[in-house]
Amino acid sequence: MVFSSLIFLYLFLPMLLAVYFLSGRMAYRNAVLIVFSFAFYAWGEPVWIVLLIACAFLGYLFALAIEKYRGTRLAKPLFVLSVAVNLLVLCYFKYTGFLLDNMSALLHWNLPHQEIGLPIGISFFTFEIISYMADVYKGTLKAPRSPAHIFLYVSFFPHLIAGPIIRYVDIEEQMKSRPFSLSLFSEGVTRFMIGLGKKVIIANTIGEHVTNLLQHGGAGTHSVLGAWFGIALFALQIYFDFSGYSDMAIGLGKMFGFTLRENFHYPYVSRSASEFWRRWNISLGSFFRDYVYIPLGGNRRLYLRNLFVVWFLTGLWHGASWNFIVWGLYFGLLIWLERAFLSRLLEAAPRLVSHTYLTAAMLIGWVWFYYTDLSEGLGLIQVMFGATGKPLANVELGIVFYDNLLIFLLAAIGATPLPAFLARRIIDLLRLQDTALGRTLVPVMNFGLFAVSTLLLVGSTYNPFLYYRF
Repeated sequence: MVFSSLIFLYLFLPMLLAVYFLSGRMAYRNAVLIVFSFAFYAWGEPVWIVLLIACAFLGYLFALAIEKYRGTRLAKPLFVLSVAVNLLVLCYFKYTGFLLDNMSALLHWNLPHQEIGLPIGISFFTFEIISYMADVYKGTLKAPRSPAHIFLYVSFFPHLIAGPIIRYVDIEEQMKSRPFSLSLFSEGVTRFMIGLGKKVIIANTIGEHVTNLLQHGGAGTHSVLGAWFGIALFALQIYFDFSGYSDMAIGLGKMFGFTLRENFHYPYVSRSASEFWRRWNISLGSFFRDYVYIPLGGNRRLYLRNLFVVWFLTGLWHGASWNFIVWGLYFGLLIWLERAFLSRLLEAAPRLVSHTYLTAAMLIGWVWFYYTDLSEGLGLIQVMFGATGKPLANVELGIVFYDNLLIFLLAAIGATPLPAFLARRIIDLLRLQDTALGRTLVPVMNFGLFAVSTLLLVGSTYNPFLYYRF
C-alpha cells in the first residue's frame, strides 16, 4: 500500500483515524497504531510481516541484554552480535544475488541461485533497529521493558517503508505521552497534502516523460541538450517523489501527535556536493555520520578511508548494483576534492558559478543512479558531453521540450524556497493571518490538492515510489 493510492486515502487512513481517536488511553492508541501499521505492511508484503516482527523483537531482546551487561566484558560482544544479525538479514535478502553473480563472474564459476524477494523497507527498518541498539550500548537511552514501544517505533507506518530513518530517542517521550490539538492535526493535514501534490501532480507526471526520454534510446539520448534535459527531469522527479513521501510521512506523524525529523531542505539550491548532502535525505546522512563515520575515526584518524567507506556504503545501501556503488563513490570523490581545495574556490566564486558547478555535478551523479547498466550510464554521459557525434539539438527535442516546458518550470521553481517565501509575503502584505479569508485559504488549498490528486490517480497507472525498492 502506498500513501498516494485511493485505498489508502479513502479507506485505510479514514478508518485508522476513526479507531485511533475513539480509543481513550495512550496505551490503546499505541496498540491501534501497531495493529494498523502491521496491516499496512502486510498489505503489500504479507509473507514478510513475520520478518518485521522478528527483527523488532530481536532488537528488543538484544537491547535488554546489552543494557543488563553494560560496563562488563559481555556488552561489546552482545552489541557486535546484535548488529551482525541485522546486517546478515539485510545482506541475505538484498545482496545475496549480487554477491553470487559477481563471484561467478570473477572466478568463472557457475553459481546458480534463485532470486530472493526483497522485503519492502528492509533497508530502513534494519538501520533503525541498529541505531536503537547502538544508543542503548552508548548509554544515551534506556531499553524499555515492554516490547510495545519497540514494535511501535519500528513498525509506525508513516516512516516504515521509505523513511525518514528516525531514532528511538526522537520519539521516546512521544510514545509515552503526546498532546492532541486541532492546530497540530491541521498542520499534519496540510503537510500531507503538499506531499501528495508533490508526488501525484509533479513526480508522477514527470516520471512518465523521463521514461520516454531516457529508456531504450529515447528521445533524450538523441542530442546533447536532450540528454541534459532528460536527466534534469529525472532529478526533479526523484526529488518530488522522495521529498513528497517524506512530507506525507511527517504530516501523518503530526496527525497522530508525533514530530518526525525533517528529511529535505531544498537540496537543489546548494553550491557544493557537501552542502547538497546536508540537505538531501538528511536522516540517512546523519545515520552514516553518527554510526559509521565518527566511530571509524571521523576527521581525526584515517579521514580519507573513513570518507570513502561511508560513501561506498551509502551507494551500496541504495541498491545491490554497481551503478549505486559508482554513484556513492562519485559523491565521495567530489566531497574529498571540495575539502582538499575546491570549497575555497567555490566560496570565492559568484553564487551563479558555484551553483552551476553543483547542478552539473549533481546531474552527472543522477545518471549513475538512474541506469543500473553502467554501459548505459556511460553512454548517456558521452552524449551529454558531445563525445558521440550526436547533434546539439534536434527537432524531436524541440517537440519534447515544448510539451514539457510548463511542468519543468513549475517543478524547478517548486524545488526552491521561492514559493513558500512568496506565500508568506503575500499573506503578510495583505494581512491575512487572522482574517476569515486567511483562515480559509489553507483548507481550500488542501481540498484542491486532494481533488486534483484523486483525479490524476483515477486516470493513471503510473504511481510507484522510487525509494520503495530500497
